Amino acid sequence: MTRIRVASYNVRGFHDDRRAAARVIRGIGPDLLCLQEVPRWFARHRVGRFADECALSWVGPLRGSGGTVIFTSDRVTVLRAERQRLPLSLEFERRGFSWAVLRVPGGRPFAAASVHLSLKEPDRIRQIRLILRRLERAGAPTILAGDINESSDRPAWKLAAAGLRQASPTAPTFTARTPRRMIDAIFASPDIPLGPHADLHLDRADLVAATDHLPIWADLDLSD
Repeated sequence: MTRIRVASYNVRGFHDDRRAAARVIRGIGPDLLCLQEVPRWFARHRVGRFADECALSWVGPLRGSGGTVIFTSDRVTVLRAERQRLPLSLEFERRGFSWAVLRVPGGRPFAAASVHLSLKEPDRIRQIRLILRRLERAGAPTILAGDINESSDRPAWKLAAAGLRQASPTAPTFTARTPRRMIDAIFASPDIPLGPHADLHLDRADLVAATDHLPIWADLDLSD
């Protein structure tokens, strides 16, 4: 069995306690980490330093990613890494997504994307359709993780869930201080077996200090 831990986390531009966020991530111990809202401008050094603080490697580049990045552990081999801009949205904010084709020893190649969808529903629908088409062309089992910016009863979420299944728990992720809404998720291809969810004991003070979202994680079996 080739099991990996996938995590996703919106870090709100490091406007809160970056070191607390790094401690949370180290506590999760992911092999694949999808981040949203990393700093975008003149931020390569800051993002690289954060990867070091998380004991992970950064799968670049940053420009055009819309503030999404992918970090990996030393178990993961990066076969291909790209980012793609999304069309200008109704909110007039440049968005994009990061994606990569990856492999772990004894496992099959898989595609992964870190996404952060628009605040506007029509944009989210267009964005998720484009992202899913791009991942489909990778021709590999798929993991999609990020801040969907809507709940599971809305159209963009349903589009993701139509071909993928939710691997992360069905629990509120926003806000970190008073979680009431599930707007973050990890989705995976139906042919990727899910492991039991690891009940991690993360420091609540760090979770509240780190950012306004809670992290999510899932253990997946990528055996060849």
